[in-house]
Amino acid sequence: MIAGESNDPMPLLEARDLSYSRNDEPVFGPLDFRLHAGEVVLIEGDNGSGKTTLLRVLSGLLAPGGGSVRLNGENLTVARLSHQVALLGHQPGLKADLTPLENLNFAIGVFGLRAGITPHLALSSVGLEGYEDVPTRQLSAGQKKRVSLARLLLVPAALWLLDEPYANLDREGIDLVNRLLDAQARRGGAALVTSHGAYAFTSGSPRRLPLRATA
Repeated sequence: MIAGESNDPMPLLEARDLSYSRNDEPVFGPLDFRLHAGEVVLIEGDNGSGKTTLLRVLSGLLAPGGGSVRLNGENLTVARLSHQVALLGHQPGLKADLTPLENLNFAIGVFGLRAGITPHLALSSVGLEGYEDVPTRQLSAGQKKRVSLARLLLVPAALWLLDEPYANLDREGIDLVNRLLDAQARRGGAALVTSHGAYAFTSGSPRRLPLRATA
């Protein structure tokens, strides 16, 4: 459980008695936790403990089985998600026939643009300068992940939900993810991250949310 005292500032994200079941079998919960601006929280658990499912519930892709989720003090609704929450799942979520630049421009049209950055700058920041006009289907798995990371830089979402963001990345890519998370926290955003690797974000003392597989 991640919880604050009653005099804590309003959390960016708050879950109360949150649970999810599949075919009447509990996947996780009930959970109570808070995530404040400036925090990166690691979701820990074995396979089958519900880490990915939790992120999908918090992103609005799945309806919770019970409990509530509040974002900036208001009940979480799909209508409020697009500009406030960014999900990076196992799949990169890119259109293979578009170039990285076209994929990023598409994302801007849907989710908006963070102040002070451009698609070209975002691609350069993740090590993809020179790949702007290459069809995405021609990129390696690691390069596709970097396009997805560039998309995170572009959109103005305060909350990042990152499911195994280090997958398909080399050591340099792993360090890149950690730098992006640190920047997100420093500008007042927050992130929930799942990872099996020992290289997960360790800047400061990130809190941990343990999930356990149901029996």
